[in-house]
Amino acid sequence: MRKLKRIIQGRAVSDGDGVRIRRIAGSQFNALIDPFLMLDEINSDEAADYIGGFPEHPHRGMETITFMKAGRMRHRDHLGNEGVIGSGDVQWMTAGKGILHSEMPEQESGLLHGFQLWLNLPAKEKMKPAAYLDIRASEIPSADLSLGGKVAVIAGVVRVDGVQTLKGVLPELSTQPVMIDVSLSANEAVNLQFNSDFSALVYVMKGELSGEEGFTFGHMGIYSDGDTLTLKAGNKGASMLILSGKPLKEPIAQYGPFVMNTRTEIDQAINDFRAGRFV
Repeated sequence: MRKLKRIIQGRAVSDGDGVRIRRIAGSQFNALIDPFLMLDEINSDEAADYIGGFPEHPHRGMETITFMKAGRMRHRDHLGNEGVIGSGDVQWMTAGKGILHSEMPEQESGLLHGFQLWLNLPAKEKMKPAAYLDIRASEIPSADLSLGGKVAVIAGVVRVDGVQTLKGVLPELSTQPVMIDVSLSANEAVNLQFNSDFSALVYVMKGELSGEEGFTFGHMGIYSDGDTLTLKAGNKGASMLILSGKPLKEPIAQYGPFVMNTRTEIDQAINDFRAGRFV
């Protein structure tokens, strides 16, 4: 059984053009969340909290995953990709050697709730070509639980309650990412099996988990490796985002949206961006 090792509380920060977000895990937790780099949440019904969005900016050396629970996110990049993802949709973007893109949030019925996850790339892949993939909610495999809950697997292979195996639509990646969207009814429990050799991250986006290892929304639990992750909701139910991946255990040099292995590589990224070599 996986065991809860640590709980991280998200904190309010501002990014982009004044967008108010909850940063659940950032650079100070790199060693704990490897191969992930950051998880941010936007959750507001006030347009002023996010209307400025994220105007055009560069990335190199990592991947960004945007997951919408409510509302929409409009994407545009220098490769000519443009589109909108809505509730339940995912955008998986590989920055690789360099990409310029913008992300502009749009509410739907007064609501906006979404996540952006940064996933590191191994040194040998940091300069691979940029790529872009939209995953629609209808493409994401899911399983309905007996008490009304649901498990949706965005990435990775997950065994649910020992009876059903779900495989995300992403092709196999070297970091072996697992990304699961789980909702549980009041006092409902679920057993999940995935990536047994690697730790797991559980962010509670709504409600609370019960028991001795329980915690509430706005917090992320870091769990040990193990065969089975057992989660049980409290009296009001719970919704969670669950992550896992193969740690890279490589040096990290980061300057804003550039994530490389050495300071020299960061300096090169800055010079390439300023000289227009990303395009």
